[in-house]
Amino acid sequence: MDPVAHLHTATGTPPERAPLTRLRASSRAVLITALPGDAVMAPLLPDAVGWGGLFGGPAVTAAECATLNELARARRVSPGTALFSRSERATALVAVLEGDVALGVRQSVGTFRTERHLHGPAWLDVAAAWLGEAPPQDARALSTATVLELPRDVLQVLLERQHGLARRLILTLAREVRLLAGSTQDLMHKDAPARLAAWLREHCVPDGPSAAQAMVQLPLRKRDIASQLAITPETLSRLMRSFTSQGVIQVAGYTVHVLDVPALERLANG
Repeated sequence: MDPVAHLHTATGTPPERAPLTRLRASSRAVLITALPGDAVMAPLLPDAVGWGGLFGGPAVTAAECATLNELARARRVSPGTALFSRSERATALVAVLEGDVALGVRQSVGTFRTERHLHGPAWLDVAAAWLGEAPPQDARALSTATVLELPRDVLQVLLERQHGLARRLILTLAREVRLLAGSTQDLMHKDAPARLAAWLREHCVPDGPSAAQAMVQLPLRKRDIASQLAITPETLSRLMRSFTSQGVIQVAGYTVHVLDVPALERLANG
């Protein structure tokens, strides 16, 4: 059974297929424009686990997954692809399912100032479309990435009937607000060493049998990391040397071996 039709059967509401179909059709025209060679494929759409990674909270049901996948569109994009722009009004919620994306400011042709780096699964912009405004940042793929869009107009019709999905979206918005508030607080109240230590701790993955050791694979150029932390590249290099001399980390190219995770946490807490 069609997931949207199943939705009406379960809630006892009339099907209203035609309006929803018209909305779905009109929304397709405003999705991300692919660069040559980019692919749009239904198999890229997430399963229930993938949707759960985006929404968090209780597991996404099979019925909810099917309904969302009828509305969503996933696209495989090449490195360097512009995903959305501060100069264009948003019409869809946008997420990265796999790969790395930078949020920031496109300053001129070929230059981009990174302010946030996100690795999928993560929402890139979940608010601007609801406000009918342009997003506050530009977005650019750093690697080959799978990008997903949920057109706002169709989603709005769905949420009026699917209260469970509406609650999931509210929680998602709340988490995004809390994350951004925390980032703002760190920039305002933590000094540069604490900000760098917190950033490293956030990106740590286990490295060996000891919980006291970890590894960070730097996903960006050092100048882009410095931009995120509101410091200069020279300050970043100096802090890395300081952490190394303290025995907290060891740097090998774009790999940072964290030798003392508790010490890194103490640095992050200022």
